[in-house]
Amino acid sequence: MPDNISFLEETLLDEVGSANSGLLRLSQREVQLWGIWLNASDAVYAYYRSTLTLDERQRAERFAFENLKRSYTLSRGALRILLAHYLGRSPNQIELVCGSKGKPALAGPPRIQFNASHSGQMAVFAFTAGCELGVDVEQIRELDDAESISARFFSAGEAAELLSLEPEDRVPAFFRCWTRKEAYVKAIGGGLAIPLNGFQVTLLPGTPARFVKMTKEGESAGAWTLHHLELAPGYVGALAYRDSRRPTTIHPMVRAGELLEMLTLDPG
Repeated sequence: MPDNISFLEETLLDEVGSANSGLLRLSQREVQLWGIWLNASDAVYAYYRSTLTLDERQRAERFAFENLKRSYTLSRGALRILLAHYLGRSPNQIELVCGSKGKPALAGPPRIQFNASHSGQMAVFAFTAGCELGVDVEQIRELDDAESISARFFSAGEAAELLSLEPEDRVPAFFRCWTRKEAYVKAIGGGLAIPLNGFQVTLLPGTPARFVKMTKEGESAGAWTLHHLELAPGYVGALAYRDSRRPTTIHPMVRAGELLEMLTLDPG
């Protein structure tokens, strides 16, 4: 095992492995990322819904629009299904809690770290052990006010770089920057308490994803890794974690029903 893996992290990985059914497994320091399309037959949708707790089902029913209810149900169910197959449990046995900073987490050991995001018809899920991570995805769409939003929420350097681009290149760059910033904020669990203009990331086309500078006390840009994600045309995303670069497995995008087939689950 590499020298820079702590005793705690080694213990966590052992716990994950010992509880694992063998179907899905996280290797040492690995990050795994899954993406699913949020469309499903009625039978598949019913199976995903059956994995939710009563509170989660009630939350789904509160959505005013059917497409939002289905997206929430499928994305939350997929998270439960994937966690269950890493831990060797049933989806209904996964107990999720909201941490002190509002970040979802497992209620008890083994301490797999995870994060999720969805936009449009896509949901993404990231898993690892022993370090904070966050993931964000956005469906690229037309924005009439990308420049004004960037002036308000981006750092001065990011806003200037966005304006340096040709008009047709600004919207994709805006979403590259936005998802990279959101992935970091989700990793540390700060929510709205973390000012988006308090740190800078790369956004120019062809420039590798990375942190340029941090202004938060005690935070170092070199302590974090950023990955740019292009899982499907029309979508952009980012993965952030507090560690040097880890081996990262990005699974191909699948439909909700295909995920069940991969995991040998029968929706009935």
